[in-house]
Amino acid sequence: MINPRTIKTTLSGFTYGTALHCFIACMFLIMQAGCSEPTIQKLEGPAQGTTYHISYWSESPMDTKDIKAGIENEFVVIDKLLSNYRPDSTIETFNSVENSDSQEVGGEIVSLVKIAQVVNQASRGCYDLTIKPLFDLWGFRDDAPTIPNAPTILATLKQIGMDKLVIVDDTHLRKKQATLRVDLSSIAQGYSVERISKVLAQKGITHYLVEIGGELKTNGYKPGGWPWRIAVERPLPEERVMHKVITMPKDSPMAVMTSGTYRHFFDDHGQRYSHILDARNGRPVIHNLVSVTVLLSDPTVADAWSTALLCLGQKDGMAAANTAKIPALFIELQGSELIESRSDALNTLSTLTIH
Repeated sequence: MINPRTIKTTLSGFTYGTALHCFIACMFLIMQAGCSEPTIQKLEGPAQGTTYHISYWSESPMDTKDIKAGIENEFVVIDKLLSNYRPDSTIETFNSVENSDSQEVGGEIVSLVKIAQVVNQASRGCYDLTIKPLFDLWGFRDDAPTIPNAPTILATLKQIGMDKLVIVDDTHLRKKQATLRVDLSSIAQGYSVERISKVLAQKGITHYLVEIGGELKTNGYKPGGWPWRIAVERPLPEERVMHKVITMPKDSPMAVMTSGTYRHFFDDHGQRYSHILDARNGRPVIHNLVSVTVLLSDPTVADAWSTALLCLGQKDGMAAANTAKIPALFIELQGSELIESRSDALNTLSTLTIH
């Protein structure tokens, strides 16, 4: 009997995690005690099927209500653009048109597809925005996991492929295969973090931490010159404890994006099936890599890469990260032991510390 794990991913407001989906490992902010002025302001609320938490401060007076309204309005705009749960969203409108004509989707979606194309090629097709039919086939979206047979998987594989998605120009996409469907959830969370960060920047806020469902970005520092410090969860399904602490840079923006196999899976006859699907063979990954954390200034790029590296596994993922110069922390589960390794770019990243 299949025993489904139904712990929600943090992208359920868009589409349940796919091999594209950057399954988000739990991150939480460590706030240092202190009485420095000015004080940190906090905003939080529901968004995208999960929650957001924002911490910020400024030496100038700020209108908290105006800031919160700006943030919530931005979530509405993002949802209308990227949500796979809204039939009227831009991406679902594109998906619903079953022909190979050029369609206008706007510059934002085209820019996301451009990033995804780079990561797709670097991962040799493991990362793919069109994998949704496979994800649905395995039953992960509806928490009704099933194990499809090989002929069905092969048939479904014919419905996907980034090579079937064409960028016409800066605002238009075209399908080579009329039934192709694009799912941006593996990159949408990082993109959302960046969009919300820009809202704060536009309002003159330079010191902040933006977190959506565990994915986050910091800029500046806390009052008194203290750096933002982030705790990374131990990547095991039965544990909710701190594993690592990242001390963020004070003079540059930095995003922390984590993908993991340990929060959404199901077991069947002693075999564990992760929600991370390899778009090349249509099956869940079977390697021992349980978590990849990518640290880049751009959360959108980091989001896509964390998923791709996790999909590839330790050996191929490390090779891809080193080739592309991606700072990444890999964690494997070998027996009962967690084994860490770092990409070359992370080893030489001097702007932050992980301990």
